[in-house]
Formats: sequence, C-alpha cells, structure tokens
Amino acid sequence: MACCTNLEDFYCRVGASGKIRHYDRVVFLDREGRRSVLKASALPPPLHLAPSFLGLPFLSWRDKRGIGRAMLHIARQGGAGKNGDSTTMLEWLRAERQSPAAIERIWRSVLVSALDEELDRAAARYGVDVFWKAFLRNRRGFEVGIPSVPLGELYAGCREAIERRGGSVRMRTTARALRLEGGRVAATVLDDGSELSADVYISAVPHDLLLELLPQELVAGNPVFSGLKGLRSSPITGVHLWLDRVVTDEPYLALLDRTTQWIFNKTKLYSSNSAGVSGQYLQLVISASYDLVEKSRQEIVDICWREVQEALPAARDAQLVKSTVVKEVAATFSPAPGCDRLRPGPRSPFPNLYFAGDWTATGWPATMEGAVRSGYLAAEAILASDGHPQSILRDDLPAEGFARRGSGE
Repeated sequence: MACCTNLEDFYCRVGASGKIRHYDRVVFLDREGRRSVLKASALPPPLHLAPSFLGLPFLSWRDKRGIGRAMLHIARQGGAGKNGDSTTMLEWLRAERQSPAAIERIWRSVLVSALDEELDRAAARYGVDVFWKAFLRNRRGFEVGIPSVPLGELYAGCREAIERRGGSVRMRTTARALRLEGGRVAATVLDDGSELSADVYISAVPHDLLLELLPQELVAGNPVFSGLKGLRSSPITGVHLWLDRVVTDEPYLALLDRTTQWIFNKTKLYSSNSAGVSGQYLQLVISASYDLVEKSRQEIVDICWREVQEALPAARDAQLVKSTVVKEVAATFSPAPGCDRLRPGPRSPFPNLYFAGDWTATGWPATMEGAVRSGYLAAEAILASDGHPQSILRDDLPAEGFARRGSGE
C-alpha cells in the first residue's frame, strides 16, 4: 500500500519500482454479488473516503454510523495513541460498539489480510494503526501496488545491487548453525560442513529458525532468545487456479463473507494487454487460514473454486484446468497482545550479530513494510557501530487535511 514508504523506497533502490502497478481503488464483492468500489473523493483526510464508504450497499446506516464514529476516534488520537498491546482488536471493536456486520465486513476484511491474524488474536494497537496509516492519515495511504512480474523477477535487482558492490549471493545454500567463539559469531556453518566467516552477520531468517541456528544452552539462558519462543506464528494459504477462459477483467477483488479473501487476476497483472487471451490465471489469498491447515489440498481447491463461481458469474461455465495450493503454516509472526515485549531490536547479545525480519521491533505487524524497516534498522545499527551513523529509515506519509490535528503535525 502507498502508506508503506520504506517498501517503496526499497523498490526504487533495487530498480523494481517500474514493476509495480498502482491502483487508487478497492473493489469489494459481497455475498449477493454486489460490486462496491472504495475510492478517494476531493474531501480532505480523514474524510476523503467517506462518500464512497457511505455508498457501500453491504452495510446498514447503523453499521456506517458506528464505523464512522470509531474512525473519528482513531483520527482524533492519531492512530494507536494510548492503546496498549494488552487489548485484542476484537475487544477494542466491541468497546467501540461496532455491530457484527461492521466487524465482519469492514474491520475483519481489512485487518485479517493486513495483520495475518484474526481479530481476537491480534493486538488492538496494530489494527488501529493500519486504519490510521492506510485510510485516514493521508489520501494516498490506501492505494494498492501489485507486482506486474513474478516475485523472482521483481527481486532480481537485489542480487544485482549486491554484486555491483563486490558482494556475492549464494542460492540454495543452507545454513545449519552459527559457530560462536569468545562471545562473538565466528562463522556460519553450511549444510556441507563448510564455513563462511565475516566481520558482521545479519540474520534475516524467521524467529523460530534463528533459534535452531544457535546453541540450545545459549537460547535457554538468554532472555532475548528465550523471549522469541513466546512469539506465535500465523498461517497463510495461497490457491492458484488456471481456467479455460477469462472470468473477470478486474485486476484484483476483495471478497466478503467467504473463506477466500482476495482474488488477484495474474493474467491481467502480468500482461500489458490481456485482450484476446483465452484462459486465465487467478491467485487467491487467505490470511490467518487456521481452518485450512488440516484440510487436504483438494478440499481447499473445492472450497475456493466454488466461491469463485459464486462470486463471478462468468466462472460458472468455466473449466478448472489446473490448480495448486501453497500452505504456509508458519508464514508470519502473530501480532498478538504482548508481542512487543518479545520483539528485539536489530542488535543481538553478540556485538557482530544483527537481527532483521518483520518479527523484530519495527513498530509494524508482519508486513513487507515491516520487513524492509527491519533491514534498514539493522543497516543503521551496523553503520553506527562502525562510526558512520546514517539515517536510512523513511518517514511515514505526512498527515493531510484535518488528520493533521490528530497527528499533532
């Protein structure tokens, strides 16, 4: 999203910004097949989305009044404000007297995807901050950027940037352990028993894998590492469908009241001109997919294909040519209440080991923006330790219009 300022900066650094397509609207499909579009008006933030929001047909006026009241509360306090991380988002919504329909169709539809966590498991401060930064603070915050190329091509510039500076990148090389000597990391032990030595090490693996790289007696005795054991993980399921015909011209859709949360039209996104294309490739995304973890891949395909046919009338005559399911059981860390006390900064207990990863103390939940911020923070810490302090982290989008009052700007 446009509120992800550091992610946007990172794409510029590695030459990938031209491979992102930007959209200034979000299209919803409800159970009745009604299509609704959320887009900005000429009104100043935080009111810029109000006209299209008031026209959403899947909410009653009572639902809308309640949501509007909660949004103004968020805007007045400038985001998370005084919300600690001990309250769940669902508890916060109930305290704000949100109706079941408002919770399910607005708050949950946005936040489960943004946080990769259910509302009764996620800390309220993260959910509130998502709405503040994406929908209220700046008129561009909610705009969506989607890659127009496969991820391997999108990030090819990362390797090129390293190699231009004299570095090297090893693909399909497994690290098995970090060898310690004298209170420092002495080497990374690879799968074949060989070692790589360096002046400085950055661990960018998930928090649970980091624990496996370290001596277990050290993990058990150090509060930083033992704290990581308290971080929970959350699953994401991706379903890829190849159809024999085109069933939608929208680049992406948000589905309401269904297991499937998002449909991405990869045929359209990957092609500058999809006219005349006979088949279609759709990617479906389900965040916090706890209910799917134990289901077989065929069961998941059956559920999602049925929902696609229900949501898109043109799909009812289509044939499913091929399908693939990717289940990531531990896809991200869970932004649960209390997790902030467990998330370390970029510095480790060892002077030459640094942490990066969205699970570190970035101030953000498990997002690509949080991941980039973690890398920038690690780079800043290394430069400062080397006597060359430099600010790399980018500021958030500025508050605009009336939203400046809540932000204090």
